[in-house]
Amino acid sequence: MEKATFAAGCFWKVEDAFRAVKGVSYTSVGYTGGHWANPCYLDVCARVTGHAEAVQIEYNPMQVSYEELLEVFWNCHDPTQFNRQGPDRGEQGSIPVL
Repeated sequence: MEKATFAAGCFWKVEDAFRAVKGVSYTSVGYTGGHWANPCYLDVCARVTGHAEAVQIEYNPMQVSYEELLEVFWNCHDPTQFNRQGPDRGEQGSIPVL
């Protein structure tokens, strides 16, 4: 099993997309970057922590490649939508794939 982390302005849509991928066995959401120790959702939504919402996945590279995971991510995340993730709005930022 391998792990990969993807960050976007909102983790809900990204996590949902990865849950549907054959070979992804586990997803977990949280925050990355920022300058606030152990932020909660309300802290991040208050725009005071500098964090981006992120999804970490565990996947089987024999069933799905990292390149395929990148394709899933870019199909559900448009980095040109400032403070948005499709219909979701928020100022939690967007950072590149880690």
